[in-house]
Amino acid sequence: MVRQSLTVRFNPVRPHARLIVTLAVWVLTVVLMVAPGLAGDDASDAWAALARGGHVALIRHGNAPPGSGGDPPGFRLDDCKTQRNLDDIGRAQARALGEAFRQHSVRVDRIVASPVCRCMETAQLMAVGSVETSAVLLPDVSSTRVRLSELEQMISTWRGPGTLVLVSHGIAIAGLTGVTLQQAETLVIQPTEEKRPAGYLLRAGNIVGRIAPPQP
Repeated sequence: MVRQSLTVRFNPVRPHARLIVTLAVWVLTVVLMVAPGLAGDDASDAWAALARGGHVALIRHGNAPPGSGGDPPGFRLDDCKTQRNLDDIGRAQARALGEAFRQHSVRVDRIVASPVCRCMETAQLMAVGSVETSAVLLPDVSSTRVRLSELEQMISTWRGPGTLVLVSHGIAIAGLTGVTLQQAETLVIQPTEEKRPAGYLLRAGNIVGRIAPPQP
């Protein structure tokens, strides 16, 4: 093994440079102190919105190894054995999600899942209502973006009185909102009366906050 030596020469720090360094350290300290609180407020706002009703909970399915890279060759919608599926962690996350909804007094009026098995199982294990399936929650890879437009319509027209729960895929949620969720993470959206013009990533509503994956 060849080791390279690195020679560093230190120059005296001028007064104004010391001030810049001091300010930078102070700002970093404040950020580190405030960041956990912001994350907590974000989740608190999200739960409060869901409890009020009239909002949409967009959930990425529970843990399904390997977690990325899509489904194996030979994938078929009508055969769960050909797909990536929830593992024990993912099933526990789904049950914990349902329990969290109940603990926060969230009334679920409708729950819709992608027809892929890991999404349907996540929705079923949450046990917060009768589960529907819809192809609009599949990733939209077409050039026409018809599926994405239909999903925007589903979200923008929701008025409650309870919550609409949508269980989908990371790539589909990112394509709609520009937000990359972890598995079993929730994004809460307040629907808007009118769609925003083209150019907005999320044209169907406003993001209220994110709820981290549960720790079952």
